[in-house]
Amino acid sequence: MLDTKWTNSQFFLLLGLRVVIGYHFLFEGFNKLFASAWSSGAYLSQAKWIFSDLFISLSSSPAFVGISDLLNIWGQIFIGLGLILGLFTRTAAYAGAVLILLYYITYPPFIEGYIFVDRNLLELFGLLIIAVFSAGQIFGIDAIISKVKGGQNGL
Repeated sequence: MLDTKWTNSQFFLLLGLRVVIGYHFLFEGFNKLFASAWSSGAYLSQAKWIFSDLFISLSSSPAFVGISDLLNIWGQIFIGLGLILGLFTRTAAYAGAVLILLYYITYPPFIEGYIFVDRNLLELFGLLIIAVFSAGQIFGIDAIISKVKGGQNGL
């Protein structure tokens, strides 16, 4: 249910956050889909933090890398579409947060410096905000579905 106590600024900033992060996911997914040389194997082989031995060993498995590539590409595309359209927004936001968390723990920024906060961590928290505040209820298909379900419950 949309909180009618939100100000116009809160309403549009939350919508903007959802669409901007959705666009970023969609862009990155299509960028990987059409890049002939992209593979998750190179990223996994550079793992530096916890689970680095696991990620590095998985990077040498062509089968795992193929599955990882598909999950990355199509995961980013579907997460992006879900966020932009406001469809299954909470699921898309949590799935995006998990994906970003995996990127973060594979190669965190503090390994090569003193910074703990990078764009991945910022985007992860943005996705959590989208999920917690039910941002799909703002100009999204989720809002339409909620209204239809609410109308059917009253019959």
